[in-house]
Amino acid sequence: MAKTDPIADYLTRVRNATMANHTKVDIPASNLKKAITRILLDEHYIKNYVSIRDNKQNIIRIYLRYDDNEKSVIAGLRRISRPGLRRYVNHQKIPRVFNNLGVTIVTTSQGVMTGQEARKRGIGGEVLCYVW
Repeated sequence: MAKTDPIADYLTRVRNATMANHTKVDIPASNLKKAITRILLDEHYIKNYVSIRDNKQNIIRIYLRYDDNEKSVIAGLRRISRPGLRRYVNHQKIPRVFNNLGVTIVTTSQGVMTGQEARKRGIGGEVLCYVW
């Protein structure tokens, strides 16, 4: 029985789409993926996203952002906590990505948020991924 990691699949789909210079990417929807996508939009890593209803799971369509030189705004995505090894930290130990040039995405008891917001609120949680 193979274990699946939907967040790693999400990050891989976005990474592959940016490397292939696609304008959009479709991802099977879940509440956690929607929250991560909302953070990417708030941090200006993507242009926009829409939720598309279908008969099964629904789809998140993400419109990717590129700069004037047609280079992706997302330089890298890295999964940190995974099903085989969960990474939990308190608010003082939330890692900074490239000295705050990137974003740490953390899931907490109060929802999914950036590492900077979690530090400000004084709550820790599971470090999902880094985006830079």
